[in-house]
Amino acid sequence: MSVPELFADLVHHLADRLEPLAGGWATAAAIVLFTALVRLLVHPLSRAAARGQRARAALAPRIAALRTRHRRDPDRLRRALTELHAETKVSPLAGCLPSLLQAPAFFLLYHVFSSSRIDGEPNALLGQQLGAAPLGGRWTDALAHGGPFGAAGTVYLVLFLVVAVVATLGYRLTKAQLAANPLPATAPDGGPLPGAAAITRMMPMVSFLTLATAAAVPLAAALYVVTSAAWTVAERALLYRPPAGAPTTGR
Repeated sequence: MSVPELFADLVHHLADRLEPLAGGWATAAAIVLFTALVRLLVHPLSRAAARGQRARAALAPRIAALRTRHRRDPDRLRRALTELHAETKVSPLAGCLPSLLQAPAFFLLYHVFSSSRIDGEPNALLGQQLGAAPLGGRWTDALAHGGPFGAAGTVYLVLFLVVAVVATLGYRLTKAQLAANPLPATAPDGGPLPGAAAITRMMPMVSFLTLATAAAVPLAAALYVVTSAAWTVAERALLYRPPAGAPTTGR
């Protein structure tokens, strides 16, 4: 049995369990549940990434002291910074791992809901719907059959509204966190970090990429993206909240 077939069976089983509660929306609910399970599995890595960010913030005074001490010797500064990061075991890649590990689940979902056949058999999942919108369809399909305010188009309008709310919350949360803990302007070896200022400006806007993604991918994959984005906002609000008694940054 191939991986897509195993995944399709998993979605079918989850939908069967959810049907008494979700009725005709059981498959859509199964996708949301699957997304939550994936995020729950990578949550320990998200917690590790949050600890890593706090550790990097705690290193800032020591890094500043090293730069002052070795300001006339760039090679010695790079060695000292490398030794400091090795000693504290702070990895700059820790924050990327949760996103990287989610990618296979998203692409598998995208593949299954973009394929008319799975292992030579008709893909029964494509016949499932969220309201009047097929889970294997896209926003362009809804526009072509009824327009933006048709039965299927209305499903997407509601979805886009949810995406906009989640993206706005993510934007505000990222801006606040960057204000409290700015990205470093130098690499771990002491050299300049190209584009650090541009990255700081653009990072909050990344939240709104979810809107473009939801409009372009099959509806099932859009549900994954929206659910994952909502999870990310809630998770970041929990994991990156300032400790009790810490000063807050004014707006």
